[in-house]
Amino acid sequence: MSQIIKILALLLSSALLMIAGGMHGLILPVRGSEEGFSLLALGLIGTGWSIGFISGSIAVPHLVRQVGHIRSYAVMAAVACMTILLNLIFIHDWAWIFLRIFSGFCFAGAAMVVESWLNEVSDNESRGTTFSIYVSVTLFASTAGQMIIAATGVAGYIPFVLAALAYIGAVLPTAVTRTPQPAPLQAVSLDVGLLYKTSPIAVVAAFSIGMANGAFGTLAPVYGIERGFSTAAIAYLMSLAIVAGAIAQVPLGRLSDRIDRRKVMMGVALIGVTAGILTIVINPGENALLYAFFALYGLAAYSLYAIAVAHANDFADEGSFAKVASGMLVVLGSGQMLGPIVASQMMQMFGPAAMFAVPVLFHGLLAVTAYLRMQAREAAPAEDRAPFQPMPSERIVTGETVALDPRSDENGVQIDDSTPAPQAG
Repeated sequence: MSQIIKILALLLSSALLMIAGGMHGLILPVRGSEEGFSLLALGLIGTGWSIGFISGSIAVPHLVRQVGHIRSYAVMAAVACMTILLNLIFIHDWAWIFLRIFSGFCFAGAAMVVESWLNEVSDNESRGTTFSIYVSVTLFASTAGQMIIAATGVAGYIPFVLAALAYIGAVLPTAVTRTPQPAPLQAVSLDVGLLYKTSPIAVVAAFSIGMANGAFGTLAPVYGIERGFSTAAIAYLMSLAIVAGAIAQVPLGRLSDRIDRRKVMMGVALIGVTAGILTIVINPGENALLYAFFALYGLAAYSLYAIAVAHANDFADEGSFAKVASGMLVVLGSGQMLGPIVASQMMQMFGPAAMFAVPVLFHGLLAVTAYLRMQAREAAPAEDRAPFQPMPSERIVTGETVALDPRSDENGVQIDDSTPAPQAG
């Protein structure tokens, strides 16, 4: 309980940030579709977020070194607030694409500041608890943001203003917290070569998950609008997918602690393939079957990344976990940038349900790669595997999330480690 009290202000800031992000992420594709934006433009809005998010993960640590954590956080929250209000003033596709880069940048920066603060107040014994609480808060708050949109809809100015209030409100707890400012932020590492040497399947998994979930997270709401679903139904569907994935993480992760994680990744990826194919073939209306398909897809799609990180960690050399996991973020972000563009073109050519072709294709690629890697190399011995650790949604994972992850302490966070990686898994 004392640990929760110590981090309460930081968790409140994080909750308000995630509420705003959940609202912002649903308002743009739904309102943009209703305003008649092209499918390509709607896809590029998702790409803009990913460009901004990765750029923020790299650039914000340098800003923090210059002006400090509190000022940096205030700037990020204020600019994010201004961005969504500008979305309301300039309802134009290219304006929204450009502004979405800024919102992704600011969201990454603000999240990194909070996570570094949480890391500062957590010792080795409490870091696992802190990380678990943080994961739960991000899930609850982002879902709450989507539920607010289910209640308000996206018409008029109210949803934009409410999200802006949440963004700027996120400044207040960090501005008055008595928790000491943390050490400098850790930027995302770009050592993809080390990641590939450590685990080739981790590269394929990160890129495939980025492509699939970048497409789904951006354009599933557009799929709903194109099918004539209500805004509330779209919000419920998206929230159901996220919650199903979050719930599935723990049992699937514990299963991967006991058997070859590649088997688990292959099986879960095939579940994602099945859910996507069923949605394309049956193309259900706004009924229980559609909710079941979205839940099945979310169960697979939003639990895969944490398992992939755990597998990479099994083969990471001592001291290199943070560098390997950060490298996965770069590959993941590349997929998140491209996925919405590819999916928007599929929808343009073949109709709304064709959006699911991208998740089907890339989950299938992951399943095939996992099978081939199992033929190429034995699984890591059970005694050498680090215990699975649930993670936030991959759309909000930053370099500081990796540093806060208790596995960073188990492996020793040595960002400049240059020791050769062990054989690839």
